[in-house]
Amino acid sequence: MKKPLTLLAALFLSATVAAAGPKPRSGNILSHTSVTCGAKKSEKQDIDLMCQQYVVRSGTTDYTIRQPKPSEQAIIPINTAIEFKLDKNKMKFKVDGKSFEFIVVSQAAASSPAAAPASSAPDHQ
Repeated sequence: MKKPLTLLAALFLSATVAAAGPKPRSGNILSHTSVTCGAKKSEKQDIDLMCQQYVVRSGTTDYTIRQPKPSEQAIIPINTAIEFKLDKNKMKFKVDGKSFEFIVVSQAAASSPAAAPASSAPDHQ
């Protein structure tokens, strides 16, 4: 009698853990650029297709994310706070009720503002 109960409990716990999925993380949009992500051939010329690319900072990590394919999409403002989930090489989040899914192009350690050289320091000769 104990063996079926143990098996049932183990099955229930593993299903609960599997259903949890990735935990949401908070971040901020730091920058935005448009990058070439393909070309469209027309009769007279090739037209470059553009995708939106963003840098998202979360804690000590900067993620560079890009649209998976060119599409008409609203620009997400810089300094927008987001809560996202990472799933393999994709980042999913919502801004103003719209869902977005981007491809994670790279991730790097966040550069600290204190490490950047001071541009307003006088130049001594």
